Amino acid sequence: MKRIGIIGAMEKEVAYLKQEMRDVIVTRKAGLEFYEGSLVNKPVVVVRSGIGKVNAGICTQMMIDLYDLEGIINTGVAGSLCNDVNIGDIVVSTDTVQHDVDVTVFDYLSGQIPGMNVLAFEADSSLVENAYASSQKVNRHIRTFKGRIVSGDQFISNQRRKEQLVKDFNALCTEMEGAAIGQVAYLNQMPYVVVRAISDKADESAIVDSQTFSNEAIENSVSLVKEMLRMNKEPRMEPIRFDFTMG
Repeated sequence: MKRIGIIGAMEKEVAYLKQEMRDVIVTRKAGLEFYEGSLVNKPVVVVRSGIGKVNAGICTQMMIDLYDLEGIINTGVAGSLCNDVNIGDIVVSTDTVQHDVDVTVFDYLSGQIPGMNVLAFEADSSLVENAYASSQKVNRHIRTFKGRIVSGDQFISNQRRKEQLVKDFNALCTEMEGAAIGQVAYLNQMPYVVVRAISDKADESAIVDSQTFSNEAIENSVSLVKEMLRMNKEPRMEPIRFDFTMG
């Protein structure tokens, strides 16, 4: 039976989903707990990956290896990089980039991983449209955006760093896991999408704002994910041709 994989970095990002699951089987491996069962009568597997790109990448590969998945949804919170994207709003990834990768001295683009023929990991179009439509339906009190999401092992809370990310990547928001999940999904030819609710503005107010508004933001993303499952149609991906030549 094919399932939708749902990954959140922090426990509070997946706790509401796990509470509503039925017929749950828990598999523990490498410090992770995979909750397999049904949510809104759809087969899913839900897991807390832990914070950061390494944790997210390990978790994603394990999920793909352990379960027969039709796609992956990464849900959680992020800092806004765009003046129009406010706290509480939703950003749905069109693609993801790892902003803290820098091998430009060897003529790679900023954010490009050496040996890979792409800069950004494109999200699955059907999952993107599902997420966008679901958010507009259940989160009418906020705005929903589609665009690039950047990830790095950094909590962005500095206006100068924020402006640099905007200049380099033209992204809507920043977080710490999505592009690692995107990379693993790309390598496995697995459909994926990142859904982020905005908890802060990625500037000097970010620490206080993220603590104040993260719960509200998470509620918005949880409502979206549940509606995505109700609307879900199995995504289709065109075969990907890989080129890992250096340079």
